[in-house]
Amino acid sequence: MFTLMLISIALLAPVLAVTLFNALTAPMLKKSHSLQTRPHVSVLIPARNEEANIGDCIEGFLAQDYDNFEILVLNDQSTDRTGTIIEKFSERHPEVQAIHGEPLPSGWMGKNWACHQLSQHTNGEILIFTDADNRPAPNAITNTVAYMQKLELGLLSAFPEKVTVTLSEKLVVPVIDMFVYAGLPLWLTYFSRFPSLAAASGLWIAFTRDAYQKIGGHHAVSNQVVEDVELSRLAKKRGIRILTSAGTHVVSCRMYHSFDEVWNGFSKNLFGLVRYKTIPFFILSLSLWIMCVLPYIAVWFAPLRELSILAIAMNIVMRIVLARKYRHPFWTSTILHPFGVLLTLGIGINSFFQIKRGRLQWKGRQIHGPQVR
Repeated sequence: MFTLMLISIALLAPVLAVTLFNALTAPMLKKSHSLQTRPHVSVLIPARNEEANIGDCIEGFLAQDYDNFEILVLNDQSTDRTGTIIEKFSERHPEVQAIHGEPLPSGWMGKNWACHQLSQHTNGEILIFTDADNRPAPNAITNTVAYMQKLELGLLSAFPEKVTVTLSEKLVVPVIDMFVYAGLPLWLTYFSRFPSLAAASGLWIAFTRDAYQKIGGHHAVSNQVVEDVELSRLAKKRGIRILTSAGTHVVSCRMYHSFDEVWNGFSKNLFGLVRYKTIPFFILSLSLWIMCVLPYIAVWFAPLRELSILAIAMNIVMRIVLARKYRHPFWTSTILHPFGVLLTLGIGINSFFQIKRGRLQWKGRQIHGPQVR
């Protein structure tokens, strides 16, 4: 147990260092840069059974301060009023184009197929893929284009600010953010050429048309569950400049609305973060437990108390910094931190077994992940 606590502190040290580094230096989409030109931008929104979200999402884009863009919204075989809402916007606003999605072919994930169809209708020089539950600030397109021009990027992604309401959301969603902001110095996505140091969020991912075509678009990741990360890795392999940023204050979303949605939604993605490799998945899971849960247990044993208090303090500092920088729920993030990690680990284990057994479903569709290794 004493050795495990030493390992815990040894693991926490670089994680805390990355957290502080990102807090001080991370590229933030809210930072303004001057536009060099105003290229035509295509905002591409796949929507499947999103009647509660799609109206507000489109309204957010209609309020942009950018003046040269189109909004393409694909109704992906919805069974609710999503299609009707999209059509009404299209009738009132010429910049909104409604697209009727085709049935899902074999070998494709639903969202990837929807994005691929959207890409076939676009006229933009810049393609911004987003989700129906995203809410852009008026400067979202302007700041994205300006960032891409300044750094000569082929791909820019931003992790949106997450809105959380229920306890399960407050516990788990910030832990997912922690994987990024405490696990990867964001500027390495720009300066490093290694595909392993790539990251992206499909909630806000922008390409130049040339870069998108060069990597093969969504067709190249047709069967990938975590398609956004795979697209960023492909871009690096093709020598395309990418950057992963924080979208706090510029793009925001409420990903899930209940415990069931949190459980099933993240079960769809967590195992895919390690590319469905069993050994790395369990190494990561064990490391997370040793860092973020074990100290809260070991503190009750007198011989381990000093080391445990140090590890707990490191955890608390990490979560305070993340909460202040990226607007996580403060008290839930810090006080209930180990419970959030435990719940996330439980979802991760469920993700592993559900994908391995081929039992995962999302929005009424069966998800067939790649072969587990």
